[in-house]
Amino acid sequence: MVGERLKELRQEKGYSISELAELAGVSKSYLSYIERDVQKNPSLQFLRKIASTLEIDVEVLLGPSSSEIKSREFVFDDEWSRLLNKAIEEGMSKNDFREFRDYLKFRKWKETKRQTTNLIQEDKLHE
Repeated sequence: MVGERLKELRQEKGYSISELAELAGVSKSYLSYIERDVQKNPSLQFLRKIASTLEIDVEVLLGPSSSEIKSREFVFDDEWSRLLNKAIEEGMSKNDFREFRDYLKFRKWKETKRQTTNLIQEDKLHE
């Protein structure tokens, strides 16, 4: 989520909410709302101001937070073992598996691109 990632990056740079808001030229209360996920859809203009102040790309700001990455940590359990064995029994090759992984990566990329496009369009509406 953008709010969690924003807070994480702000703290890494050593800024308080007040300091970052002042440097970026945004409202302290709005920045706080974003970080706490009270407001979930910041404009692209807002994201650009924050990213510029933090000296990062907007894409970094939209990336996963540390907790989101940790929640994705993989545990190979019995269910995974059964699923893989069943796929192999049904004829899935290593190459099929690689192609499926590539397809999933493409879908994630496409979704991220869609979200970025939506932010850009939303930002244009506010101009």
